[in-house]
Amino acid sequence: MDKPQIIIHAQKSVNFTLHDCRWIPCTAKFVVLGDHARGTGAFQIYEVSQGDVKLIHECEKSKSLKCGTFGASPLPQRLLATGDFAGKLQIWDVASPDLPVYVVQAHREIINCIDGVGGLGIGEGAPEIVTGSRDGTVKVWDPRQNNDAVATMKPAEGEVSRDCWTVAFGHAFNVHDRCVAAGYDNGDVKLFDLRAMALRWETNVKNGVCSLEFDRKDIEMNKLVVAGLESKFHVFDMRTQHPKKGFACVDEKNRQATIWSCRHLPQNRDVFMTLGGNGSLNLWKYNYPSQRSVEDSEKLSMGVAGTVSLLQDVTFSTQPIAALDWNHDKLGLCVTTSFDQTIRVLIITKLKSV
Repeated sequence: MDKPQIIIHAQKSVNFTLHDCRWIPCTAKFVVLGDHARGTGAFQIYEVSQGDVKLIHECEKSKSLKCGTFGASPLPQRLLATGDFAGKLQIWDVASPDLPVYVVQAHREIINCIDGVGGLGIGEGAPEIVTGSRDGTVKVWDPRQNNDAVATMKPAEGEVSRDCWTVAFGHAFNVHDRCVAAGYDNGDVKLFDLRAMALRWETNVKNGVCSLEFDRKDIEMNKLVVAGLESKFHVFDMRTQHPKKGFACVDEKNRQATIWSCRHLPQNRDVFMTLGGNGSLNLWKYNYPSQRSVEDSEKLSMGVAGTVSLLQDVTFSTQPIAALDWNHDKLGLCVTTSFDQTIRVLIITKLKSV
């Protein structure tokens, strides 16, 4: 019983498909996004109160909602950026979410994934949003500018367009530097340097990439977790890039189930949760090696991968758990959504001692 326990604090069933969930910053409220059977978007706000979750606001949108982020929202405002099935990027003020405060036709097809940086006091520099789509492009948006993306990453002339399933900001440790990592359905992982406007690194992990995330956005790149099909995830040490071998990596399997998402604990960047297609949650810890880089035979620095250890493993559903968001203010508190149309608020214990 010394290891962390994952406990259901409250749960709620809904009558629509759930795709994403996000805590509203500095509150006990969260937003869930999804789609109704008739093809419209579900947007609900809940509050955690006295051991239960209470619906306090809901509105129906014209198109199904796939993903959302508060990452570019300035405080004290709480602006949620969402991507929908029609390729629109919209920003909503959750205090009055009936009409968007920003709309742009970002992509030709569904926006699969979204991330934000420069808001909430996390990451240096301008507030920016990155979106990835089935149309194969990754675009970066400044919500202070209308209509045009500030950066577009797309296949070169003649290249086959691949479905982008996941995007993440990182390396935002000063006002100039910023990177975007993107994962694709064919297993490609690409790292774009937004300062140099160039592809910094790419690799292929052999299976579709469902999720990737830096352990922290607002520091120099440290670790990147890449997860996807065939139950495998990879942890790359991003501190040392070898000119030929790239970044050091450790691989781990996850109970024979697709990993839908991976999310780092905001209070401890070495602890992260993976979400399984079999309804499981796995809590992991990354252990650093005694030496993070060594010299190869040509006197070039080469990274050394650490190890990962499983802290806890539970199954709450027969359907995939598709989204999880940690609460930044309360250690161990998180919300999840799964394809059994259930919202679960969870408490993970003993995280201070791992």
